[in-house]
Formats: sequence, structure tokens, C-alpha cells
Amino acid sequence: MSTTTALTPEEVRALPAMVNSKTAFAAVAVGETLGYELINSGEFPVEAVKFGRTYRFRKADLLAFLGLTEAADAEAVPTPATAD
Repeated sequence: MSTTTALTPEEVRALPAMVNSKTAFAAVAVGETLGYELINSGEFPVEAVKFGRTYRFRKADLLAFLGLTEAADAEAVPTPATAD
């Protein structure tokens, strides 16, 4: 039994455009068994693109699912205060 360590937001941002199953599972913090079960049932949170016997996942889809942007500083934009 292997343990998957979840990726940090910075690690997800640094991924290439397409990643393998193991990396995608780490990005969304699920183990390998659950990850493949979710893919096979059509419930994995991002689209799995099948290439032969393997799956690939788009980094853009992972970022969107996780609520992240490509640039780390874009998330730190303060919201304007409302006048009461």
C-alpha cells in the first residue's frame, strides 16, 4: 500500500500542461485506488483523457477544480470594502 502526499498549490501551478494519473490524484488529494474508481465511474472531478492504456489530465482543469489561478499573486487580490 502506498501513501500519496497531496500537492501544494505551488506544486500544482508548477506542473506541466498534461500530467499522469498519479500526479492528478495527488493534486486532488485522493489515493490511487479511489482515483481509478472515480475515473471508471465517471465521477473524477476533472476530465481524464485516455491515451492507450493510460490517462492524462490537463493542468488547467486541475487548477479550475482547485480554485487556483496560474499565477500565485492573482489569488491575493483584496476585495474592495463596501460603504455602509
